[in-house]
Amino acid sequence: MIITRKYLSRRTFLQGVGASIALPLLDSMVPALAATRDTAAAPVKRLGVVYVPHGAIMEHWTPTTNGTDFEMTRILQALTPCRDRLTVVSGLDNAPAKIREGEPIGGHGNISGAFLTGVHAKPTEGANVETGISMDQIAAKHFAKHTQIASLELGLENTSLSGAGDSGFSCSYVNTLSWRTPNTPVPVVNNPRAVFERLFGDNDSTDPEARRARMRKQGSILDAVGEKVTRLEGKLGSNDRSKLTEYLESVRDIERRVQKAEEQGGRELPLLERPSGAIPATFEEHCKLMMDLQVLAYQTDMTRVITFMISKELSPRTYPEVDVPDPHHGLSHHQNRPESMEKLVRVSKFHMDMFAYYLDRLKSTPDGDGSLLDHVAIMYGSGMSNSNLHDPTNLPMLVLGGGSGEIRGGQHVRCPEGTPLTNLFLTLLHRVGVPVESIGDSNGNMAELSEV
Repeated sequence: MIITRKYLSRRTFLQGVGASIALPLLDSMVPALAATRDTAAAPVKRLGVVYVPHGAIMEHWTPTTNGTDFEMTRILQALTPCRDRLTVVSGLDNAPAKIREGEPIGGHGNISGAFLTGVHAKPTEGANVETGISMDQIAAKHFAKHTQIASLELGLENTSLSGAGDSGFSCSYVNTLSWRTPNTPVPVVNNPRAVFERLFGDNDSTDPEARRARMRKQGSILDAVGEKVTRLEGKLGSNDRSKLTEYLESVRDIERRVQKAEEQGGRELPLLERPSGAIPATFEEHCKLMMDLQVLAYQTDMTRVITFMISKELSPRTYPEVDVPDPHHGLSHHQNRPESMEKLVRVSKFHMDMFAYYLDRLKSTPDGDGSLLDHVAIMYGSGMSNSNLHDPTNLPMLVLGGGSGEIRGGQHVRCPEGTPLTNLFLTLLHRVGVPVESIGDSNGNMAELSEV
């Protein structure tokens, strides 16, 4: 059999002046022989982590029924459309996050420092920080040979502060979840422009004036590759042209929103309080923009590993959107006051609404023989349960996504008492194809999650 039709490489980029546009998975990227058999392109496996601080009011989080007939609780209600891809995991403990005798009282640095590592964070307010290698960075090292960006570490809050972030614990522990080595925290990016240009722009210069000059000269990044897009479209079938058009419209929409945020950010503000770059005016705008950027990063296979801190430990953020004017951290010390606990439930529901938006975007984005949601494994959760006690046991944890057929959903799994959180890490890493024998204090896989 002689096959003369030409096919695109999965790593095709459209290069322009100051721009490099990766393409989504197209039918034309399917190997020629597979295409003649109507076989869809093999999807890649991806890993995501979404973090929320200060625990949850567990009676409004945890289903009372185990197995597949569990109820969608008040906090989880927004995830109903993705119920078949949802696993609620109860009973997991992060013992390494507990304060040891003689250590500073802490309460937050120890929690987030151990969250993705399963290793006790060294109490220090200096530069000699130490914990373990985080599970996302283990995955990033494995996938790095396949992608342009090994991993993305994103968040919504400013993490540029230095000094002691918690009693006896460095800010490094609360400002990131990701640790490349036990002594090397990976910084979190909260600026959508920085993320956009890392995915699509010219990374040769980080000078703000150089960036502004480039923007004045070329306008949209898509304008820089316009001729190449036109030539490429002439070589594609109708289905691929439709996919490409939808993808480029998504890129342009995100670029427009970034530019709008920058215009709003140009208003008169005290110099020291002005955020660095394009930070949208509202929490919801900022959150959705960062989530849309993550969808594009997965869709173009620029990276296969993303961590996203919706908020961080010790966060002072308020949530007027849901009638919560109290700073989140202060509110988390609720002392069992019903009015404070009710406000915390509203905050958790608001965070879950944002997460549901992200899942819907993944679910509606085609990828191979399914959607991005079918081919990703996302862990959502917090490093404590009862925030009033800073309790790192019985953590509120979820798993979303199909993991390319490797993960079983639509269930509530209640783990045996004392099960390490790191068992979930180990299971997810194995399901996305990362060979690892152990992580932190792990002692086994979770068969309930992996038996599909």
